[in-house]
Amino acid sequence: MSDSQNPGYLPNNADEKIAVLRNQLAKNPECGTTHYNLAVALMGKKEYAEAEGVLHEAVDCSPSLAEAYVLLGGICLQRNDLEGCFRYNQQATKARAGFAEGYGNMAFVLLQLVDGKNEKEDEEKVDKAIKNLKKAIIHNKHFIQAYTTLSTAYFMKGLVREAIKANQEALGVEPNFPIAHNNLAVAYLELEEYDKAITHCDEAVRLGFEVAPDLLNELAPHRSA
Repeated sequence: MSDSQNPGYLPNNADEKIAVLRNQLAKNPECGTTHYNLAVALMGKKEYAEAEGVLHEAVDCSPSLAEAYVLLGGICLQRNDLEGCFRYNQQATKARAGFAEGYGNMAFVLLQLVDGKNEKEDEEKVDKAIKNLKKAIIHNKHFIQAYTTLSTAYFMKGLVREAIKANQEALGVEPNFPIAHNNLAVAYLELEEYDKAITHCDEAVRLGFEVAPDLLNELAPHRSA
């Protein structure tokens, strides 16, 4: 018996892990979770085409495996197929009720699809994104990225106070989340509350976030000498 066929064997690298998973699938080809784990390992090696096929096998075996649909959406996103990414994440929410990540990802895609070509359609996309983000938060109140994406959606609608509240809720989950501090700096600058904007900007920088030069330049005149 080879090491990879030993039930107690722990693989040391990606290739060995893939070999172990393939061996498991040879014995139990109907296991959706093993297909999913193999796809994750393949994606770790950037073998996306093969991973995509394995993920389809995963959901064929386990239709409720929402995480597999999310990974399929991620592969679509890599090739700039936003509609495909949205579709797979929508399937994720149908596969498992209350799957917060699927709602959050759908909202992210909708905001990416706002292109300024049709004001009414853009507004509908932002409103739909907000609706999905609220669902994501209902199902997972600790989903920090959902709060910051929600803040972006509110900011796109000109609802600056609502954007501030969403970022503050993100900081309630993780006080050192730099994106939320950066977003608050932008929002407070919009309201001309410069001291607060500077405080959050400096905190974002301290936490390692690459703050936009334009934001730093706009705040510079408002700093104390």
